[in-house]
Amino acid sequence: MPDHDFNAQRLCVNDDLFEGAVVALAPEQAHYVANVIRLAVGADLLLFNGRDGEWRARRVAAGKRDVKLEVGAQIRAQPAPLAVEYAFAPLKHARLDYMVQKAVEMGAGILSPVVTRYTQVSRINLERMTANAVEAAEQCGILTLPRINAPRPLADWVADLPAGRVLAFCDEAAAASDPITALRQAPAGPVSVLVGPEGGFAPEERTMLLPRAVILSLGPRILRADTAAVAALALVEAARAAI
Repeated sequence: MPDHDFNAQRLCVNDDLFEGAVVALAPEQAHYVANVIRLAVGADLLLFNGRDGEWRARRVAAGKRDVKLEVGAQIRAQPAPLAVEYAFAPLKHARLDYMVQKAVEMGAGILSPVVTRYTQVSRINLERMTANAVEAAEQCGILTLPRINAPRPLADWVADLPAGRVLAFCDEAAAASDPITALRQAPAGPVSVLVGPEGGFAPEERTMLLPRAVILSLGPRILRADTAAVAALALVEAARAAI
């Protein structure tokens, strides 16, 4: 069973968390606490920051604009950083929002936009990506916030992959096979999952990727890129849990 409280409101803050600390919320979060969830003075919620675990906190200041929380006992310790990286060709806003949220829910610890030959979106809002990642973490009891990298050309990203990291290449041109077995037969260690744009990978990109990658087929149908993210990360979680 999950070890977090499904009934408690959770809030991600930037402050360091320790027993006795007083957190003064920024205006947007103060409005959320006072006017959206209407947390009464003396009532509790859970705080986390991606560094210090999860803590129970109590509202100690009244007012719609002045919201302060006093940190009490630690509920959960901070887990180790997540080892899965999700690399993807950027998508348009609504679909990128969905993909980021689902990638965080599925355990991605690093989000890396990569620019491929057929990438259709040239600019990406990293602040919006961060906000969606935080929202997913707040809603799903997640303590580790992903590292969000700036967009890079695909070739540069591949060149900088550490030697011990498994590259799981979701290749739309791959013959249908057993992706679970392919992942379990790969060396143990962290995994980078790569999903390309809906136009697919260019021939020269596939030539670059194939020699060093574990090739994954996501089935006989062509998936939208945001759907492929969920499918690929679910496969990695299922296959690598026992390694």
